[in-house]
Amino acid sequence: MKSKTNLTSASLKKGTLKIIGGHWRSRQIDVVDAEGLRPTPNRVRETLFNWLQTDIFNSHCLDLFAGSGALSFEAASRGAKTVIQIENNAAACDVLKINTEKLAATQIETIRMDALTFLAKSATTPFDIVFIDPPFGEDLVVKSVALLEKNNWLSPYAKIYIETETALTLELPERWQLLKSKTAGEVAYRLFQFL
Repeated sequence: MKSKTNLTSASLKKGTLKIIGGHWRSRQIDVVDAEGLRPTPNRVRETLFNWLQTDIFNSHCLDLFAGSGALSFEAASRGAKTVIQIENNAAACDVLKINTEKLAATQIETIRMDALTFLAKSATTPFDIVFIDPPFGEDLVVKSVALLEKNNWLSPYAKIYIETETALTLELPERWQLLKSKTAGEVAYRLFQFL
């Protein structure tokens, strides 16, 4: 069956990823083979959404550098009211749209755009939860953080999840309070609150 993107998931996917909790628990989503795309592992996602369990329901989420959409679909599955996925890679964006259609996920909007370009405009509505999981080695976290603050993308007490290589030292604004931090192999993942 053709999707609205005129592509089939079989023509693009490398594999599948399982949603681990919520309404779509155990449902599979397709994952495209794209440069720099590293789906967040199940164990890390489970930890993250345990951290967010009291915040996710009815929240407005922004998934920058959406890639596989693992974080977006997990958030929507667990009751997020709206989820905006930002992804610049055309093939990855097409698969995100196919997965959204397959799940009938009307609360998810996928935008094909560079994340920094998206953040460079002034926010119309601030977000309660933001996921920042960019390709490694491109200095995108600090630039994203600066634009999130400058252009008012964050609601008061917003939670921000940041996934980076363990070797990267993060220098974030003082008002970003570190709530949780863990490592898994070469990946460091942290949850901050915007004060």
